[in-house]
Amino acid sequence: MLESIKKLSFKKKILFLIIIIIGVFLIFAFNFPLTQYTDYKVNGNSGIARLPEASGYGRGKLKKLPKYDENSKKGWQVDLRSYDLSELNVKDNLKDLMHADFDSKTKWPSDMPKGFDAQGIMEMGKNPGLNIRKLHEKGITGKGVSMAIIDQTLLTDHKEYKDRLKFYEEIHNPKENNAQMHGPAVASIAVGKNVGVAPEADLYYIAETHGKFTLSSMLGEFPFDFKYLAKSIDRIIEINKTLPKERKIRVISMSIGWSENQKGYKEIDEAVKRAKNEGILVVSTSFDKYYGLDFWGLGRENTKNPDDFKSYEPGIFWKSMFFKDNKKFDIEKNFMVPMDSRCTASPTGKSDYVFYKQGGLSWTVPYVAGLYTLCCQVNPNITPEKFLKAVMDTGDIVQIGKQGKEYKLGKIINPEKIVEKVSLQK
Repeated sequence: MLESIKKLSFKKKILFLIIIIIGVFLIFAFNFPLTQYTDYKVNGNSGIARLPEASGYGRGKLKKLPKYDENSKKGWQVDLRSYDLSELNVKDNLKDLMHADFDSKTKWPSDMPKGFDAQGIMEMGKNPGLNIRKLHEKGITGKGVSMAIIDQTLLTDHKEYKDRLKFYEEIHNPKENNAQMHGPAVASIAVGKNVGVAPEADLYYIAETHGKFTLSSMLGEFPFDFKYLAKSIDRIIEINKTLPKERKIRVISMSIGWSENQKGYKEIDEAVKRAKNEGILVVSTSFDKYYGLDFWGLGRENTKNPDDFKSYEPGIFWKSMFFKDNKKFDIEKNFMVPMDSRCTASPTGKSDYVFYKQGGLSWTVPYVAGLYTLCCQVNPNITPEKFLKAVMDTGDIVQIGKQGKEYKLGKIINPEKIVEKVSLQK
């Protein structure tokens, strides 16, 4: 190679050098972080390190209502969040609207199709479902129990969880980043005053980014690096050691999963095991790697009662898989929690809400974490293993029909039975 270069003419050597320089520059440019990452720390074991600002989508007027295609696997087909629809004629678009995502800043036409009540759908979507609110009425709210969430930048002053937020830090997070959609959603599902499973639990929250956004990542897959997530878990363990016995963090919620071929796998795997050794339940979408059980999210039509077990079906994103190969979903190794048609805190304002027609496993993780928190309230000596056994022992199996065939959907968690069972354990 070197001898060949030596034989080139001077002009060709210069051209070759220019090509090398451009190549090095492109490699550097494509992998250079597009934003600056930083940490915001709290002094001690409580406090708010930063107050991120709300995010404004600023979408303006919508010229045409998107159509819903039931044969498409594309998400966000009818995304109406923060759009102005006031000048549109939507009277004949009930089906499309019933599959829409919208928020408190969506502006609706005065003439709406019969059967579509945006406010009513949002209120129903705030209900955690499966009779969780009956437990709240009995004082089983997670009061006195602490939980942790590691997720995106949080709108710390949202009214759903502001009073529950005891600790907020940022580790390897975009500098001065505004609140993101994911953080307020998972926090409210876990401990939200109106939305949450455990509305009086104490929340310890770390905002973290597991990798760096670069130009190449925008053109392809995001380059995950889970060492930052591992660092966040270790920070929670560190904080937990300073808390009194009766206020310990009992569960960590992380709406993310990882595999052995990803960067930082060793670090995150070891960090999860350290948390487990401290008696902390770690809920993630890699749950089965550590507990031998898995969980899936349930779907629900907008107007069906969230407290009725028969209102549920497989979640939108995996429904086709369920009916195609039902045997994959072993009812002895999987349990189900509500996921779709949920209304959560929105990043657009401290009193704003957003309705997500289609959820993902991200919404199931804080639900499971919140349920464990309720169990820790009624039985402070409960362990993750005993909790999971109670989940599987009490789960309900629902029969659902499709094209003349009957399918078993389950086990659907039964919060009342779970709490009753763990309260009797020593």
